[in-house]
Amino acid sequence: MDLIHLATPYVCGISPSYGSSGNPSGMTALGVFRGIQASAKYMYGTDDLVGRRVAIQGLGSVGCELARLLRVDGANLLVADVTPLQVERAVNEFGAQPLSPQDTLSAECDILAPCALGAVLNDETIPRLRAQIVAGSANNLLAQERHGGMLHERGILYAPDYVINAGGLINVADELEGYHPDRARSKVERGIPTHRAADEMAMKRIETLRQVRSTHLGHHEPVRRGR
Repeated sequence: MDLIHLATPYVCGISPSYGSSGNPSGMTALGVFRGIQASAKYMYGTDDLVGRRVAIQGLGSVGCELARLLRVDGANLLVADVTPLQVERAVNEFGAQPLSPQDTLSAECDILAPCALGAVLNDETIPRLRAQIVAGSANNLLAQERHGGMLHERGILYAPDYVINAGGLINVADELEGYHPDRARSKVERGIPTHRAADEMAMKRIETLRQVRSTHLGHHEPVRRGR
């Protein structure tokens, strides 16, 4: 991004030396972590992750930071990555249990966090899942929209990736106001319970219907005929 910035000022996520936020991976991981906590709160009645088994598929910049946050919060980690050194690091630093990448999706765990490839939730993998929650940073986790329905039928709570992995984007967007780390972090951590989100969606739909009805009636006033 710094190289692009040399050609145009219309970029975000450049180095702090330019007064910007730098690599947004940490904020992405923070958003996913908060999403996992919110999912746990809905599923288990508490966002306390102590003792919860979390399987992380992919230990890149986001996955590794997510592992750190989860471990600090008391979660027990199962990890996999195509790079053995990344797995070794997680084992040594976080006491994680190593898994092979192909076994991650069928691992017995409370929470599955796919943080590598997209489309990993599909006809082949969903029947093999042994997690109660799926919440990860990888983009486009559902191979097709209908796979969300398959998860629902199995009673698996799915936290949409495009909601919980938006922390990095929220972070760099703060640069448009003159980057302030504390303000950006506050925006990333700001969340609402699922019941409030559902209520707000319902109220927006009701208001939309009310406006449509008002507009429709306004353009079709009934004709009054005299006697």
